[in-house]
Amino acid sequence: MNKSRRDGFGSKFGVFAAVVGSAVGLGNIWRFPYVTGENGGGAFLLIYFISVIIIGIPVVLSEFIIGRRGQGNSYGSFKRLSPKTYWYLVGLMGIFAAFIILAFYSTIAGWTLEYIYLSVKNIFSTTTAGISNPETVFNEFHTSTVMPVVWQLVSILLTAFIIIGGVQKGIEKYSKILMPLLFLILVILAIKAITLPGSIDGLKFLLYPDFSKINSNVVLDALGQAAFSLSIGMGVLITYGSYIKKDNNLLKTALAVSVTDMGIAVLAGIAIFPALFAFGLSPQEGAGLVFIVLPEIFQQMFGGQILSLLFFILLAIAAITSSISLLEVIVAYFSEEFKIKRYIATIIGATISAVLGVFATISFGAWKNVKLFGKTIFDNFDFLATNILLPLGSFFILIFLGWSFDVKQTKDEITNQGKLKSWFFPVFLFIIRFVAPLAIFLVFLKRLAII
Repeated sequence: MNKSRRDGFGSKFGVFAAVVGSAVGLGNIWRFPYVTGENGGGAFLLIYFISVIIIGIPVVLSEFIIGRRGQGNSYGSFKRLSPKTYWYLVGLMGIFAAFIILAFYSTIAGWTLEYIYLSVKNIFSTTTAGISNPETVFNEFHTSTVMPVVWQLVSILLTAFIIIGGVQKGIEKYSKILMPLLFLILVILAIKAITLPGSIDGLKFLLYPDFSKINSNVVLDALGQAAFSLSIGMGVLITYGSYIKKDNNLLKTALAVSVTDMGIAVLAGIAIFPALFAFGLSPQEGAGLVFIVLPEIFQQMFGGQILSLLFFILLAIAAITSSISLLEVIVAYFSEEFKIKRYIATIIGATISAVLGVFATISFGAWKNVKLFGKTIFDNFDFLATNILLPLGSFFILIFLGWSFDVKQTKDEITNQGKLKSWFFPVFLFIIRFVAPLAIFLVFLKRLAII
């Protein structure tokens, strides 16, 4: 493929919006609040901040460097930067991870679309309190067969529609619209939450660290959350990095994206924890927090229908923007390596993802008894991606850039061929060679319950 004709981001804000859209997803708004609740609130938040700054930013930067230097998809960049070696397998691992993550991600994205519909129907409002039990509503919906699959397929179609447009006219265009909208909705919900009577206890839980709660599990869970939230190890940032212009400052971009991602996660916590405490509910509610517990709150809250609608639109936007980046990893690989048109690559990638997603979706209902290693299809996809592929992908990316790739070329990308100051480079090199690989490997061992 002719590099001069390769699509790319048209502006610095476009890069920012697209990469933030990839990073800001269900990991921030669905996963972050319940993981924070399970790990003691402020103590977890503090370690999460440290993890993003020390580990997250260097790993994000590493993937940007590989992508922009390699000017290709996750697989193609490794092939170009390290020919006649097996490093391309790391790129293939990222593409495989994108398929698996998109499969179970589209399941949850489908749930958010159903909940937008339920909110429009005014299921979660003061007028229905005591009539529609949120736990019953959720269980009856996600364990059924037809509607969860329908919504899951709709989420894939929406994602494919954006991807077919290309990088500038698809990903960048819609990210510029969706990310500001997501931020605005989150701010509205956060303001509403902190004005509730008794909300101060929720803010204290989130923002005041209880150092007695910090232990090895909290540290490793925070590291894992930072990795999952920033989309590292799944080929997304390498692929997006290949679309970044040569005059863009990669360090500033990595820093801006990582800090914004943290900020969105904290805003999500501010929108959720004060409301939980205001209504006397536990912050340790687990994965059902946003689909069961929050609807219970909306039922008791004035303006519950509007707030419910805003929240699930927010969740859907987060899911779609992340799904876009995952499908782009797949489409870039097919179109560039097999020299096929983008729309054909999109159809192929979306179809495979949709089929895998259907399997994940019906594993809560019709196929709930279909298990491998004692886990459902959905749980196996989640375990394989989150606990194995992402940590290993991140680990090998760091080993490649820190120990195998030419240091001068790495420095050229960080400094834009010497045009930018390089004060950060020695620190960066030390982190990606020693600190970050060790941290991520410990997360890997923790996820496999080895430590």
